[in-house]
This record gives sequence, C-alpha cells and structure tokens, in this order.
Amino acid sequence: MSEQKKFVPFVSSETNMAEFTVRALIIGLIMSVVLGAANAYLGLKAGMTIAATYPAAVIGMAILKMVKGSILEENFARTVGSIGESVAAGAIFTLPAFFISGVWPEFYTPGHYVTSALILVAGGILGIMFVALLRRVMVEDAELKFPESIAAAEIHKAGRRSGGGSKFLFGAMIGGAVIQALGQFKFFATSWEKFIVFGKQTITGTKFVGQGGLLLSSPGISPAYMGVGYIIGPKLGALNFSGGLIAWGLLAPIIYYFIAPSINLDFLNSWAAMLQVKDPNMSTADALAKVSDSGYQITQVWRFIVRPIAIGGMLMGACFTLFKMRKSLGAGISRALGDVRKAAGGANVATDRTEKDISFIWIVVGILGVACLTFCIAYFVFNASLIVSLAAATVLIVLAFLFGAVSGYLVGIMGSSNNPISGLTLTALVVTALILVALGVSGKEGIATVLGVAAIVCVSAAVAGEMLQDLKAGHILGGTPWKMQIGDIIGVILAASVMFGVLVVLNQGDMAKGIKEGYEGGFGSKNLSAPQASLMAMLSKGIVGGQMAWPLIIVGMLMGLGLILMQVKSPMLVSVGMYLPLETTFAIFLGGVVKGIVEAIGKKNNYSLGQNVRMENTGVLLASGFIAGEALMGLVFALLYFLNVPTFAIFSEPSFLVSILVLIIIAFVLVYFPVKHRGAADEPPPPSGNF
Repeated sequence: MSEQKKFVPFVSSETNMAEFTVRALIIGLIMSVVLGAANAYLGLKAGMTIAATYPAAVIGMAILKMVKGSILEENFARTVGSIGESVAAGAIFTLPAFFISGVWPEFYTPGHYVTSALILVAGGILGIMFVALLRRVMVEDAELKFPESIAAAEIHKAGRRSGGGSKFLFGAMIGGAVIQALGQFKFFATSWEKFIVFGKQTITGTKFVGQGGLLLSSPGISPAYMGVGYIIGPKLGALNFSGGLIAWGLLAPIIYYFIAPSINLDFLNSWAAMLQVKDPNMSTADALAKVSDSGYQITQVWRFIVRPIAIGGMLMGACFTLFKMRKSLGAGISRALGDVRKAAGGANVATDRTEKDISFIWIVVGILGVACLTFCIAYFVFNASLIVSLAAATVLIVLAFLFGAVSGYLVGIMGSSNNPISGLTLTALVVTALILVALGVSGKEGIATVLGVAAIVCVSAAVAGEMLQDLKAGHILGGTPWKMQIGDIIGVILAASVMFGVLVVLNQGDMAKGIKEGYEGGFGSKNLSAPQASLMAMLSKGIVGGQMAWPLIIVGMLMGLGLILMQVKSPMLVSVGMYLPLETTFAIFLGGVVKGIVEAIGKKNNYSLGQNVRMENTGVLLASGFIAGEALMGLVFALLYFLNVPTFAIFSEPSFLVSILVLIIIAFVLVYFPVKHRGAADEPPPPSGNF
C-alpha cells in the first residue's frame, strides 16, 4: 500500500498565529464553568449531559470574532470551554454516590469539598496525561472518523468563510435548534413506544397473570443523533443499532417472558412502596398502576439485567480493543520515549508545532503524582489499610489508561455525545471492587475507596474522550497540542474547584424545598434522581457487602467473547448499543441509512470524484449544523431548568404523526441539498484534507 499524502492542516505548522492568549483563556474558563454547571443540573435531573464542544465553538467564535481573534484562539477557547462538561459528568456520576450510599451522612463539609476537588483534579489531569501519550496514534488513525471533531472544526472554518458552505452549516444549526425547541415545547412527541402483549396480562386476586411481550420504540426525534449517524455512515450505525436490537428484541423480551408469570401482587406492592419512598407524593394507587404497566416492567428488566450484561460485554470489548491497538499504542509510546532519549542526549528533536505535546517527563510526573494523591486519599481520608491504598493507586493507573484509550476510541467512532462514560465507570467500579474485596476491604471504608477510584477513573475517561475530540479538531485546524493540553489542565482545575459547590447548591436547595413541600429532597429524590450515582452506590454497597449479580457480568463477558470469535468488527460498539436507549441507537442508525442513500445515488449516477467530494462536504456541514443547533438549544433549556423558569406545552399529548414528518424533513435535507449542490462533473474536487 502506498504512503498516504501528508495531512495539511487549515493553518500550517509554519504559521505563527495568536493562540494561547489571555482573552481566549478567560473566555474558555468562563464557558467551562457555565457549561459544566448547566450539564451538572441536567445530568442529575435526567441522567444525561449535552456535548459542550459545539456550544463552546459557536460562543467562542462569536465573541472572538468581535475582537478580531484568530481561528486558533477560537480553537483554544473551545478546547478549554468544553472540558467543564467532562468534569461535570464525572462529578454527577460519582460524587452523589458518597451521599446516597451513606458514606457521607452530610454531603457538604469542608473536608468533603477538599476530597471532591482533589478527586476531580486527579481524574482530569490523569486523563490529559494519557491523552498526551495517545494523541499521535489516535488522531492519525484513518479508521477513526471523529465525527464531532469534524463538526467542530467545520464550525470554525465556516466562520472564516463569507458565504459558500457556511450557509449550509448555519442554516442547519437554525433548523436543529428550532426542532429541539418544538420538541421541548411538546409540539410533537420526541419518541413513541408501545408494548405488544403476549397473551393475557391481568391482576387476579394476589396473582399478576402475564406472559411477557415486546416493547416497540421509534427512533428519537433528534437532528443531532441523525447528524452523528450521517457522519459515521451506515456500517457503523448498523453495528451500533444491532446491539439495541439484541437488547430490546431478544434479551429483554425473553427474560421478561419467564419473569412475568411469576410476578404476584405482593411483589407489586413492595415495588410500589419503593416508588413511594422515592416520591412520597405518589399515591398507592398511582404507584401500583405504574409498576403494573408492562412497558415499565420490561424497561426495568433492561435497566437491571440487560445493562449489566452489556457492561460485561463492554469490559471484554475494552480488552479486545486494547489488544488490537497494541502495536499502535506501543509505537506511540516508543516514539515518545525516543524523543525523550534524544532530548536527554542533547539532540534537537525536530517536531512541527502542530505535533508538539506536553513533555514526556512531565507526563510521567503527572501520572505518578496522581497515583500518590490517590494513595493519600485512600489511606488518610478513607482510612483504608496500607495494602489496600497501594492496590487502589495501582488499579487506578491501569484502569485509567485502559478506559482512557477506549474512551478515545469510542469518541473517534461515534463522538463524545454517545461516549458511554457511565458504562465505563461501572466497569471500573466492578473491577476495583472485586480486587479490593479480595484484599479484605469491608464497611464504609471499602465502599468509599471503591467509589473514590471509580470517580477518578470516570473523570479521567470523560476528560480523555473530550480532550481527544478537541485535539482532533485542533489537528484539522492546525492548533498546537501542548498549548491545548495546558489550557485544559487550567480548565480542569477551575471546574473541579467550583463543581462541588454547584452540587451543594442543587442538593441543599432541593432538600430545603422538600422540607417546605413535604417530600424527601436531595440526591436520589424525584427532582434530583442522579440515576448513575444511585447505581454506583448500589453496586459498591452490593459488591463490598457480598451481594452482587456476578452471573450477569460474566454472561456479558462470554457474550463479548462470542462476538469476538464471530469476528464482529467492533464487539464494543455492539455492547454500547445494548447499553444505550433504543431510540438513541435507532436515530443514529437512521442517519447512517440516509448517508447510505446519498452514497447510493452517487454510485448509481456515476458521479465524478469532485461531485462525490462536494456531496460529502455539504452533507457533513449540514449534519454538523444539526448537531450544533440541537446542542445549543438543549443548553438553553438546561439553563431554564437550572433557573427554575417554567416552560409551556403546546399540546398535552402531542401527535407522533408530526414527529414522523420531522424525521422526513431532516432526512430530505440531508439527501436533497448534498445531491443538488454536487456541482458539474468536470469541476475539480475541492482541496483535500478537510475530512
């Protein structure tokens, strides 16, 4: 195979342009705190966060263009501004678990603030250090498309052009924002589902008579998900969707088929009582009606049985991914070590500006520093034994490296919006707990140590994925890696310093509201359900206490091994599809199908190379605009929720027929405009290197 032509970034490595400036840093830090705080609220409320890359790109670009900032300043500000969302994800997925599990009877104390800040800083810095090691290997991997990195880079490049392709980008941004707003205002239903019953399903006396069934679901009405699917293409979209079909078309129905007939009224009453503990305002009749609903029951089967199986599959997929990457990873580390040896010997290591990372010596210092900090937290704060503290620090480094690489790989395939950080964290928690329990940990000290390691790994994986996404965008634009990495370290420290305060305000505010209105507020309540943190708390208590459904994890690992033996292209992606909601994977798959239609049109009509490239560019611009528009409008609504600003509903029960029309419009736009603006067959292709 011939050598590929050397990639040429938008701003060449020889160009000396303003990049790491005070104004870009300040803009980035403000966005980091604001976007992180909004995502913390949304994540605690709904168990999801919004990718901050696009809002940070658009906001930073708008502000810096007013002061005539450079495109590299915009890239730097976006990099720093988006890192707060990753810190927020790590915080909301893990820190409330200390409170929910009972390790921290009170969430806020000065000591808990210091501990939380150190955990977030340690995880963030560790993620950045590992990314600095992996950057060259991963951003230059032709198999990793980095769809959202391309989208972010196109936002900056379109902002520099007058007219041309920018009209597609910003037009789609407006469309994505409008669709998101209409969905929030309930003009149309954002999803549809219906449970198909197998046989009778009634309550007779003390017996719940049921024979199972199948829960049908529509794709989510999301321009962003369809945009991601369009960028990654039909093959990867189908692979991800296959996991959803396995989860919802095979595992959940067949498990529920055997469970449903054995459900009795006593079980339903106990389940209803659990719902009333979480929501004291719910009546017994309403609670019983909810738990008697077959759609609700099969969803619980997916959540508590199928998802752990998917986690086992992801664990096996993570190991397989690293095994496949062993040569590339080894080459990257050897190259870094070689540069260090040359520098130590006095040789001048000739590296382009666009290829310079943080010094390898500082990377090692950072990794060892985080390991020492983890030991101190476990030994002095959580009162773990010397052996357990040493084991925790060692396990942390291994898992953080493993999941940092896997997180980057998934971001390269699907983008950070669909990076299953909570799934990776759950896997880290299970592995850590297993090792530490084998060393004899128990009680609150053991739970705290397990949660502490899982929290650092979670932040590390989240930051690694986001950082790699931004570094790929910087690679396209011509940014300087070490400057972006230093900027992110500053952003991580600031976000970590204030994120605990955001959580305290949300927790204490909801508890005060609960006292006033007669319900138990705070983390785990109806207003701040914190689903991931609740699951972390349950797992850590279950494993350390000797009560854990290990068969589900093992079954998932065996399933992953089976997928590997069947030579499935990406067992990890299949397991991720099982873990994500079906409406998400369905919408991504639909976007991939639309991309396949465009490719089929080009092939059928024998379009020239130039026409195919122009169709590709136009389609990516439109998909990027849809992603950015929905993310921006989603952030606006997150801010409204954070400020308790009431929103209105156009329809109390919106029709899904309108939703189908919205899907058709999105698909039409993604097909019609790329084909229409393909240009003439004899026109030369646009300059290569953008994609």
